[in-house]
Amino acid sequence: MAAVSGLIRVMEKAARKAGNRLRRDFGEVEHLQVSRKGPADFVSKADMRSERTIYDELTAARPGWGFVMEEAGTIEGEEGQPRFIVDPLDGTSNFLHGIPHFAISIAVQEPKLDGSGWGDVVAGVVYQPVTDETYWAEKSRGAWLHDARLRVSGRRHLSEALIATGIPYGGHGDFGEWARIFGAIGPQVAGIRRFGAASLDLAWVAAGRFDGFWESDLADWDTAAGCLIVREAGGFVSDYRGRSMPIHSRQVLAANDALHSRLHKILAGSLK
Repeated sequence: MAAVSGLIRVMEKAARKAGNRLRRDFGEVEHLQVSRKGPADFVSKADMRSERTIYDELTAARPGWGFVMEEAGTIEGEEGQPRFIVDPLDGTSNFLHGIPHFAISIAVQEPKLDGSGWGDVVAGVVYQPVTDETYWAEKSRGAWLHDARLRVSGRRHLSEALIATGIPYGGHGDFGEWARIFGAIGPQVAGIRRFGAASLDLAWVAAGRFDGFWESDLADWDTAAGCLIVREAGGFVSDYRGRSMPIHSRQVLAANDALHSRLHKILAGSLK
């Protein structure tokens, strides 16, 4: 078992504090489903409260660090300091409809040594409040679910693989592109799932629950922690061209080494 670093403890504490409130708010959302107005306004406030809690906790623990957040946007930190990349409620539509599958995602990205921009993601936490599961990773220290080491699945054949994806929706994503990819991959795999929270999809790839994952048109806060967790669990993460970057958001393809190469070949061929 890896000793949990101070940084991971700080991130997990912030996620748990925000998650406790999200669990209470989620109970209210389930009751609001039957109201005429509906829960949308309530959920928006829950999202913002979660972000504020995380911001306050992390700022107190790491003053001077920057932030990239879904609601508040980019907050510059002191020169040379890392930044937190925060999704306070990944799976908002699930939350909104009373579906108990959502997460908090927090990552840390370091600046490049030459000052030319942002470099590697060095720590990531994905916390699922309903199940009280904390997936975490630090660069070169492996990926973990609480104190259990995570490994991507060992499946080598697409016919045995369960693949996760995200489906475009109103105003977001390219339906035609997704349909071509689905049409190419679907017939060759054991199944495809769409659960609606990219950070958890990636964490589940790291845990071997899913054998692969693809999605496009995400944001950095959706994938920054999850990409690191997959890599530290022995998996591969790239864009649709096979390029590897610190964070993948516009295009993400994740799997173990054997399945990644097969999935990439099929995906790239479907888009020619």
